[in-house]
Amino acid sequence: MENTFTAISKSNFVTIVEVDNPPANTLSSASIAELRSVFHTLATDETTRAIILTGLGRFFIAGADIKEFVAVLGNEAEALAMATAGQALCDEIEAMNKPVIAAINGPALGGGLEVALGCHYRIAADDAILGLPELKLGLLPAFGGTQRLSRLTNPAIALEIILTSKQVTSKEAYELGIIQKVVTSEELLSTAIKTAESFIEEKSMTSITRTIECIMQGYQEDIQQGLKRERHRFAELFNTKDAKEGIHAFVEKRKPKFIQS
Repeated sequence: MENTFTAISKSNFVTIVEVDNPPANTLSSASIAELRSVFHTLATDETTRAIILTGLGRFFIAGADIKEFVAVLGNEAEALAMATAGQALCDEIEAMNKPVIAAINGPALGGGLEVALGCHYRIAADDAILGLPELKLGLLPAFGGTQRLSRLTNPAIALEIILTSKQVTSKEAYELGIIQKVVTSEELLSTAIKTAESFIEEKSMTSITRTIECIMQGYQEDIQQGLKRERHRFAELFNTKDAKEGIHAFVEKRKPKFIQS
């Protein structure tokens, strides 16, 4: 199926998903549905071991399509469906069994920042801005922003960013722990690809998928639940061909040749 709002390319085992909905790459109901379909497909694509999400043009994702909000005014059920779809997209990205990196090439505002928060790792261009300005519309962030931002930082910082509706620079976002790297615009995509490759090269996808599960589910749970999952996934790996190969390769002082993906 031909995509309308996204452009897909590959670099080795890294798949690059570019949001392409000019002029500002806004999130409409149709583009949200397409992004969900893209990530659903990539979850089982054997040629994809890591994913980079970025925007085409000057914007990462400028937010939700406000024109669609007008049609929903006064209709609580439709507004709930809109928020549910946005949260489902961010939840599905976060639950991916492969590393997902947001390469924030420009403004990431409202739903755009919320999508980035759903990714596992965030790299931003030094001239990018981030923010959750929904209160200026008489609304609130509803694609997961109130929850993920407070967990990534702390409730006080989330309150400040959301209640002031201020735009945060990449440097400020880095200092707050919202993003992990700041680079120039020219370096952004190459840095994201190198980072993605460092996550997957010479490693077993069987181990990678279980590690992501332990971290992303564990941070939402009681630590004892997380520790239980961790030890069970560790034990399960001992039954895999990749673990046998990895351990024997270490003992034999050679590079492993993993066969499971």
